[in-house]
Amino acid sequence: MIVGKLKPVEEIIAFVSNYKKVAVLGCGGCVSVCLTGGDREARALACELGQQGPYPQAPPEFTALTIERQCERDMVESFLEIPAGTEAILSTACGAGVQMAADVFGHLPVMPALNTTFLGAFDGPGLWRENCRGCGDCVLGITGGLCPVARCSKQLFNGPCGGSSGGKCEISDNVDCVWQLIIERLKERGRLSECMAMFPVKNWSKDRGGGPRKMTKTANQF
Repeated sequence: MIVGKLKPVEEIIAFVSNYKKVAVLGCGGCVSVCLTGGDREARALACELGQQGPYPQAPPEFTALTIERQCERDMVESFLEIPAGTEAILSTACGAGVQMAADVFGHLPVMPALNTTFLGAFDGPGLWRENCRGCGDCVLGITGGLCPVARCSKQLFNGPCGGSSGGKCEISDNVDCVWQLIIERLKERGRLSECMAMFPVKNWSKDRGGGPRKMTKTANQF
């Protein structure tokens, strides 16, 4: 899922302080699961902003509303009705949702309430951990289901670096060396010999280096 974290309240107030009526737009997708941008969070933020300050004038009037997925154009266009008189939208979606709302409601400024942080997984109560970069050329099939792109600080593809010690990354004793984890997992599964094979050259053109990416399907593919 996409994980996001609420921006500092002072930064959000700076976004909205010059408007009289602001819609706080929640998203029922990923940010709802990680408890930062769903309906409950949108309502709580609207309430908090109405009581916070300082504002250069009277605090804006905040209205909270939520849509199931803010990143889908047809859903936003068909099912989202912005209250009359709204001067700006404060979105609690990820960056994709913020940009979609900005495209659909081009006459209104749309500001982010969250910092989109990473693609991750729910690792336990209250804990989400980054484990995917969306690089476009997945190698998990040959690394035991552990991603060296997202989880190695140097994005190495040929094993642990010289800074790895005791199974930990050189950047911190709190960060596991993913290559140590890969080796241990492959060994447990009787696949350690695969770790010695030459990795194919990674096609980085499928990553962001090739510019903004898109995926299309024709009608007969649905």
